[in-house]
Amino acid sequence: RHRCCHRPTKIYDDGVQPSHKTEYLENYPGYGNICPPESCKPKPELQEDRARMDGTTTFKSDYLPYEILTRPFRPQAEYRPKSGKIDLGTIYQRDYNPHKVGPVMLARPRERKHTSDAKVDTIPTYRDDYRLWQSQRTESCKVERDYEPPSERFGNPSTFQDDYIPKQPNPPPSCKPCDSMLPEGPFDGNTIHRTAYIVHEMKPLFVRPKEEYKPNDQPFEDLTTHQRDFKGMPGEQAKSCKPESRKHGSDDPFKGITEFQDRYQPYLVTAPESYKPKEYVPPTDKMDLKSSNRLDYVKHKVAPRAPIKPAPGRKNVGPFQGKTTMKEDYQPWRVCPQGLAKKEEEIQKPSGKFASLTTFRSHYVPHQANPPQSFKPVQPVATGAPFKDETLYRTEYTPKKKEVCPGFNPDAMGYVYVNTDSQGHRFYRRVSPERPRSDCSPVPEEVPAVS
Repeated sequence: RHRCCHRPTKIYDDGVQPSHKTEYLENYPGYGNICPPESCKPKPELQEDRARMDGTTTFKSDYLPYEILTRPFRPQAEYRPKSGKIDLGTIYQRDYNPHKVGPVMLARPRERKHTSDAKVDTIPTYRDDYRLWQSQRTESCKVERDYEPPSERFGNPSTFQDDYIPKQPNPPPSCKPCDSMLPEGPFDGNTIHRTAYIVHEMKPLFVRPKEEYKPNDQPFEDLTTHQRDFKGMPGEQAKSCKPESRKHGSDDPFKGITEFQDRYQPYLVTAPESYKPKEYVPPTDKMDLKSSNRLDYVKHKVAPRAPIKPAPGRKNVGPFQGKTTMKEDYQPWRVCPQGLAKKEEEIQKPSGKFASLTTFRSHYVPHQANPPQSFKPVQPVATGAPFKDETLYRTEYTPKKKEVCPGFNPDAMGYVYVNTDSQGHRFYRRVSPERPRSDCSPVPEEVPAVS
């Protein structure tokens, strides 16, 4: 564990001396006059300027330029069209069986409405059987007792009172000197930095002289690889595939009224406000037209670029080879409509008239239904005794008396306003009348009222 050498933050002194030894000093004590090992870290020393830096890098010394050879031109093989006809038949055309598609019939049953002319009886069973009963309110069995506080003092001490022992704190000794006298004489503001600092003379910074620009006398080689290797082949101009523009319609003038002329209504338009530009005032100061490009630009003696356009008198006498891969491979073929690849039906269709007789109709045997026997007595026997229509609800129901809200007239009902909660409900307390002195006094209960 770590043992801190600081003093504990206590308000009293427990008499234990603080330990200033750490775990490292206890486990690893010193062995004689053995010195610690020296550090391998180099000491920071100021390196002087030995010589001028050589600008030759490893890449410059090891790199050897080599001669670039032109890539040999690969001649294009002559196209030879294949013999034979193209089979345009597909698996879909071979396996597809066309059939007629008709409208889908809805499987939803027809809606049937069951209506009756009888009148609805709107009297429920509860309203017919329910009867009000007059009952008295039951009296409360609670014994009313007045609260009397105890006269004797509570003598049970707490845990804090039993375990707490007051102790006198020992203040820490003050480190302030007893007699703090101000020094006599002026203040000495010399520091170690001011006394030990040696001012060194600064050498002027090395400035590299600006090299004078010398233009090259050799002509500029502006011939690119594309201009050198690519040479245009003379030939006829390609014909345009754009169809000729033909005028559709007649040259006679239109005789009639258009929809725009019929529905258009002229509106009164006000003339727009004219904007008068401000009068230009030329500046009085002289403009400085000198720029960094004009001052530092050096003109070069460059010969004009040679045109790549062929000489006008050079013409090819041979015929133009206008054959392309598109023209040789994509020729118009005469395609005949293929017949249906439908297989012959193994099951022959019936030739006679369709008999709409199902299996259910052919095997179903109708039976005559017998009506169920009625158990209703033929002549009901009338008894002279009255009908006992008493139910358990009628015999045991005790109607309750409706309570009046004390918020309407609290003074007349014996209530006193207490407070109002955050939701707006008012609370009242019943004022108990003066009764003879007894053992306990009841605490009136708070009653909420309608807000």
